[in-house]
Amino acid sequence: MAKIDQQLFDTREHALAREYEVCPKCGAELQMRHSKHGNFLGCSNYPHCDYARALVQRESIASQPIPGSECPECGAELAVKSGRFGIFIGCTRYPDCTHIEKHDQPSSTAEVDCPQCHQGKLEPRTSRFGKTFYACNNYPKCKYLVNYRPVAETCPDCGFGILVERRSASGMRLECPQKQCHFKKPL
Repeated sequence: MAKIDQQLFDTREHALAREYEVCPKCGAELQMRHSKHGNFLGCSNYPHCDYARALVQRESIASQPIPGSECPECGAELAVKSGRFGIFIGCTRYPDCTHIEKHDQPSSTAEVDCPQCHQGKLEPRTSRFGKTFYACNNYPKCKYLVNYRPVAETCPDCGFGILVERRSASGMRLECPQKQCHFKKPL
């Protein structure tokens, strides 16, 4: 077995050889800090100096126009943009025109009518945490939503307008989304 070079594990030499960055505001040493959003470099003279910068620079997408595209609302060019929920396609005249293209999601919901308002359709949406839920597209007026994929079948027990598809330890099954109804049918 080969001998291990002990110089690689001498922490005193590494600590002395390490070069510290200095704060551009006050000239004090920068230290690695931790927050709920991740690691960052912050000034060691913190209460008096509030300089901080990200430890890892994340690449952000600038607004990149899509040649040959046209906004259906105002006729301006569309662009690929980056937002808090990820990358999306939106109008280049943003403050004046708020048109956004929806992602091409597979149509897992075959036009299920909203059981509450009977006017809208349930469509897939994504929460800020990345989970998919199904909500009425007549949103401000109707706030109905379910967390599982809806199926256009009436509940045989209570007569509610939809059933939801759920995965359990015993396999896939259809359930009534009403809390007081306990209907379950295996698929």
